[in-house]
Amino acid sequence: MRLAVLIPVYNEQDLLQRSIDRLLATPPALLPDGEPLDRHIILVNDGSTDSTGQIIDKLAEHELITAWHHPNNQGKGAAIRTALNAASEIEADIALIHDADLEYDPADHAAVLEPILAGNADAVIGSRFIGQSHRVLYYWHSLANRFITFSSNILTNLNLTDIECCSKAFTREVFAGLEIKEDRFGLEPEIIARLSRMQVTDGESSRPLRIFEVGVRYAGRTYAEGKKITWRDGVSAMRCILRYNLLG
Repeated sequence: MRLAVLIPVYNEQDLLQRSIDRLLATPPALLPDGEPLDRHIILVNDGSTDSTGQIIDKLAEHELITAWHHPNNQGKGAAIRTALNAASEIEADIALIHDADLEYDPADHAAVLEPILAGNADAVIGSRFIGQSHRVLYYWHSLANRFITFSSNILTNLNLTDIECCSKAFTREVFAGLEIKEDRFGLEPEIIARLSRMQVTDGESSRPLRIFEVGVRYAGRTYAEGKKITWRDGVSAMRCILRYNLLG
């Protein structure tokens, strides 16, 4: 079974090599029969203006790493859109979104993938707030995140705790059906809205997705350390919650 790890990258020259080294040093998750997943890494350079592009090209010399480049910065949503298309091209069975920095630990991939590999889930959403360690940072960011998640839950009728978490995994049928329109960080509430309405085939009939939530560790960055999300992205998230839940 093939896993595609999707990594959008923008101006991460200081951390990217360490991040990929850490990922490669983490053994792939195991199938129920004990065999490791066939893991492929898809890097999407989203118009970086530092030396990130050159680092990605060097990393792509590895047989299990593929590089894609956007000529101009378009945003995380656009990079994930490119990565999902690339996952389809390599006929991945599962796609998992991972960040290019060191905020998320690839050691958690096995836990995120377990509900899918066990045949219990079609999609898994990570959460930084249920049972795992996380770096203590900005209170107002945390409050905004909880309000965004609360607002999303009202309209999706899902009881998630962290829709803005990067770690998300999907089966092939699910990620092939994801039509992401948002170019920036609005992709997170857009994805949740689409998952809440999506149907998958089950024999001769269809059914709603089985969505699981799994706790992941989080070592967040400060703005001085390279954090990119701003209050404008919070406003955009609320716009996306309304748009994609009420208008489709």
